Amino acid sequence: MTHFKAGATVVRRDVHPGGQVWSEQALRVVADGSEGLLTACAPGAEARWPALYAKARADGDRTVRTEAFDAMASGKWELTAAAWQQTELLLWRPPTAWFSVNAFYEAAGLRNWYVNFERPTRRTPNGFDTFDLTVDLVVAPDLTTWTWKDEDEYAHARRLGIVGDTEHRAVDTARDQALAMVENRTGIFADADRWAAWRWDPTWPTPRLPRNRRKE
Repeated sequence: MTHFKAGATVVRRDVHPGGQVWSEQALRVVADGSEGLLTACAPGAEARWPALYAKARADGDRTVRTEAFDAMASGKWELTAAAWQQTELLLWRPPTAWFSVNAFYEAAGLRNWYVNFERPTRRTPNGFDTFDLTVDLVVAPDLTTWTWKDEDEYAHARRLGIVGDTEHRAVDTARDQALAMVENRTGIFADADRWAAWRWDPTWPTPRLPRNRRKE
C-alpha cells in the first residue's frame, strides 16, 4: 500500500463506478498510519468539480444539484476548475471504512464535524480514490448532538441507481459504525479536543493539483 509523508500533496478523487472522475481535490498530508490517512486544506486549495455542481454552489440553487445527479447517472458531465472556499478542512480517512470524518474550521474555531459516507479508498500514486454516496452526518463540535444531512439527495441517488443495494447495505452499516465512534469517542474522536484546536498553518503552501495529471 502506498504511504505518504507528512507535508506531501495528495489528490482525493471521486471516481464514478463507470470509471469517470467526478471530482478531484488537492490536500496536504498531516499524518499517515495504520489508523488512517489524515489530510487537510484551506481556502484556495485547487479542485475540479462537475460544472453543474459548481453552478449550484455559486447560485445557491439545490435544483441544479439534482441536475448534477442526473448527469452523474448518465455518466456524462464536464469538470471545471475550482478552489476550496470559506473553511479550513481536516479530513480523516480510515483504511477500509465506508466513510470519512471531516472537521470544518472558521475564524472562531471548529464549526462542526462532518461524516461523509463514501466508498472505501483505493490508494493511488498521487493520493486516493473514493466515491461520495451522498448522505452525511453533521456532528456538533462537542460531539453531543448530530443530524443527518441530504437524505433527500440520497433517496434520489437510490432512485437513479447511483447508490445500489450493495452500497445501501454498506451505508446502513457505516451509519451505525460512525454513530458508535461519536458516542464512544473512538477513532479520531478519541482526540477530539486536540483536533478541535487544530488550525491550518498559514506558512504551508496552498495544495495544488498536479500539472501533469491525466485528463479524464
